[in-house]
Amino acid sequence: MGNYAFGVDIGGTTVKIGLFDREGCILDKWEIPTNKENKGVSILPDVAKSILAKMKEKGIEEKDLAGIGVGAPGTVDEKGTLVGGAVNIGWDAFNIPEAVHAYINVPVKASNDANVAAYGEMWQGGGKGYENMVAVTLGTGVGGGIIVNGRLLTGSVGAGGEIGHIHIQDGETEECGCKNKGCLEQYASATGIVRLAKRRLQKDDKASVLRDGTLSAKSVFDGVKAGDEVAIEIAEQFGEYLGKGLALVADVVNPEIFVIGGGVSKAGEILLTFVEPNFQKYVFQMCRNVKFALAKLGNDAGIYGAAGLILR
Repeated sequence: MGNYAFGVDIGGTTVKIGLFDREGCILDKWEIPTNKENKGVSILPDVAKSILAKMKEKGIEEKDLAGIGVGAPGTVDEKGTLVGGAVNIGWDAFNIPEAVHAYINVPVKASNDANVAAYGEMWQGGGKGYENMVAVTLGTGVGGGIIVNGRLLTGSVGAGGEIGHIHIQDGETEECGCKNKGCLEQYASATGIVRLAKRRLQKDDKASVLRDGTLSAKSVFDGVKAGDEVAIEIAEQFGEYLGKGLALVADVVNPEIFVIGGGVSKAGEILLTFVEPNFQKYVFQMCRNVKFALAKLGNDAGIYGAAGLILR
């Protein structure tokens, strides 16, 4: 087996690429633009060209490569097939490893980008040392990645781990991006926290720092840190939703640790003080002994996890 691997994380704006050694240490990382023109037909050729150029620069031959791992937006099955396409980059359904093999003849594995980021956090990040982990990404939406006994839980068509779409609230009138109503994502994402904040501020005219300036998940947690009572109420509501949602997940997969990342996690440890008590309130007794940690790899989680598909 070769001594190097490349991890590729395909995003809507850029493709992140990392070169790793056998032990999972990152040796180099860079980005190229995601060319979405013509249904994204040149994305993988651009990636292959960039990798081949890096191999030439570093004096790495095909025989030195253990392989290439790829994280892609959309539902990816165990064989690396993008089952339903990837709307945000224009791709239709196709097999990713086969497409990469047209340019570089090394082992290629592919998985969903959120699952790959979760794998990276387990391998070299906030979940290092644990084999049973749930990664939760609190960004524009709520993403998840579930790892059981060191293996990604992808499900029959690669849609496993979509914890943002657990139904958590009856009677919701607004639609989630998935077209359902009352999903966890509608309350625990960055946009969800803003939704909760707007609803709370409309309820009465209680004084709050949140009435000045732009409302965001950051401004809510900045308000919490400043002791603002309304911000604390909103954070408690967020914690109730997320704690309950993660309790449901724990009852099914019984993880050792939840690793929380994404933009909202930049609030820091204070975030966990609202989530953990609610988790404990709702979770099945035998699933209570779970650790909570913040993600460590940030935007590099995807390239680490993609390389981990090959090296781990």
